[in-house]
Amino acid sequence: MLRPSQPAPLKLPTLTYRRPQEGRDYWVQDDFLPDALAISQRCYSQTEWQLGAPHRAEPWPGMRSPNALTPDEMAYVEAWVKKVTGAKRLWQESTPEGSTLNHNHVQLVGMDESAARPHTDSRKLCRYACVIYLTPDPDPTCGTSFFRLRYPNGSLGGNICSPPHANLREALGVKALPPDAWQEEIRIENRFNRILLYRGNLVHSATGYFGFEQADRRMTIVFFWMA
Repeated sequence: MLRPSQPAPLKLPTLTYRRPQEGRDYWVQDDFLPDALAISQRCYSQTEWQLGAPHRAEPWPGMRSPNALTPDEMAYVEAWVKKVTGAKRLWQESTPEGSTLNHNHVQLVGMDESAARPHTDSRKLCRYACVIYLTPDPDPTCGTSFFRLRYPNGSLGGNICSPPHANLREALGVKALPPDAWQEEIRIENRFNRILLYRGNLVHSATGYFGFEQADRRMTIVFFWMA
């Protein structure tokens, strides 16, 4: 007697897994910028901002402004990045269409503007990503987190976007996953004048945001390098 064939089990999307290790996958240093308070005040006093989500249909939240650090300040940051990673050269890449990542932008995001959004940075545009936390009195729980995939049955998957895929959309075959599809694995606290550098293909996100007024929102300067 013939029986109807059973549907093949769905193949779950997978990612490579390697537990993030400080000194190999991410680097942290406190009291980083020599004149951090002056830089913070300079950034908060910006008057020209580009608006992101939820104000406009952009993939990034809050508002941002370019050229946050001066060339001399950038040279200081990049010297440290080369020292800790061993990279000989750092540069910014662009797509054939001219798209780039928002390198050396100051970003302000309030509590009501966004939440954690695990993602990876495009492997075509970024090998190392970096933030400097510059809110003088931050909520320490609103730093940066690294995540790994969590399946509906509770089992855990990977955390790295590997070749040949450039981003999570390609690797997982979906535009986005719900927040409960991710398990937080490591959290780096938000501390004033702390720098965090990490591999851009690790699944990561701001842990959260705080503040409502411009003067007390979560402020970071963000960087993206090829190396």
